[in-house]
Amino acid sequence: MTKISEVFQEYNFSDDKLTLLAGPCAIESYETCAEVAEKLKEITDELGINFVFKSSFDKANRSSLESDRGAGMAHGLEILKKIKETYNVPIVTDVHESYQCEPVAKVADVLQIPAYLSRQTDLLIAAAKTGRVVNIKKAQFMAPEDIQSAVHKVEETNKHILVTERGSMFGYHQLVVDMTSLIQMRETNFPIIYDATHSIQIPSGYGNHSGGNRDYAFPLMRAALTIGVAGIFAEVHPTPPKAISDQDSPLYLSKIRPILEVANDLFHQNLKMKAVYDHEGLL
Repeated sequence: MTKISEVFQEYNFSDDKLTLLAGPCAIESYETCAEVAEKLKEITDELGINFVFKSSFDKANRSSLESDRGAGMAHGLEILKKIKETYNVPIVTDVHESYQCEPVAKVADVLQIPAYLSRQTDLLIAAAKTGRVVNIKKAQFMAPEDIQSAVHKVEETNKHILVTERGSMFGYHQLVVDMTSLIQMRETNFPIIYDATHSIQIPSGYGNHSGGNRDYAFPLMRAALTIGVAGIFAEVHPTPPKAISDQDSPLYLSKIRPILEVANDLFHQNLKMKAVYDHEGLL
């Protein structure tokens, strides 16, 4: 089983620490990114959490043509580079096209494959060839065991892989989280991440843009940590209702500390339980 420390060798991440991938959904400005990065860096340093800053330079999969897509690749990468250098944190951002992988890899430490694109062979291979960490989000239409095919496309040339659960479609405009998928996805032998904020989305819930139920994010995060995951993905914003993307889903920056405190405690409790299971041969 590949461990977080093996995936993030450059940053000396520890396997006995919770890993957090978090930040604003889309890059709106340097100021917003810096506000979130500074606060999350402060909290994660205090709590002993591995931290990767997340924000997307282009939200290419928006529901509507009129939706704001973000800063764009050139300006967005400038902002991410400045965040990386200022706060000394690794960066994760989405790639949507094969040609984006090489220039994005010059800044980002983790290339994230959006869920809708997790079967796109050329994109997966291009991301793998950069040598950067590749975070594959399991598609909403994909069974847990089917993510292995996407993983295989990357691991042929790159063993630095994360696999993220972000909910499954259950009829129209509804996502559900099958917690057993977190167990099944361990068969990939790579670290599993739980996406706490995309899992509570309501795709196209408002017709021309997605809705969500933020109240479900914390309970589902706790459930995932109790089952056992290597890390949590969460979108965090100073004022979510004013965000340019996913206004109903991101967690409030001002409320994030107690959430991370509980998440960290649950992660460490699970480590203790896993040690008991391994010792007693209960699983």
